[in-house]
Amino acid sequence: MQCSTPQVKESKGCRYGRKALRNLTAALGLLAATTLLAVAQDAPPGAILRPWEPPDAVSIPDKNDQMRMHEQQQQQKQTNFAAANLERKKQIAADTAKLVELANELKAEVDKTDKDTLSLNVVRKAETIEKLAKSVKEKMKLTAGTT
Repeated sequence: MQCSTPQVKESKGCRYGRKALRNLTAALGLLAATTLLAVAQDAPPGAILRPWEPPDAVSIPDKNDQMRMHEQQQQQKQTNFAAANLERKKQIAADTAKLVELANELKAEVDKTDKDTLSLNVVRKAETIEKLAKSVKEKMKLTAGTT
């Protein structure tokens, strides 16, 4: 920025104005820094200030709040276990129904054949039944808790 009037140039008013502006800027910066430090000192001890969190999120929960949170977590775990068990029981019921259906089909096919011969289809169906039975057994082992 240059001075345009000759009187200001002669009295060196431009240079004085720039110094004053620099000093004013430095003073405002110092004021802003001290204000931020003063605000930071108002936080509770042990709290970590994060500008994106509301002030109540900075506070440390008391024992009652901790106990409530623990109970809620335990209740959520029980709900998750119950939902998983229910889903597993539905799968076991569907697999068992399929197992019964395959066993009846196998029995009908075995009854049709001679006592000395078995078809390849009968052997494959027996293997499928065996795999499905093992799957049902594993799912039953995974069921948590008893109802």
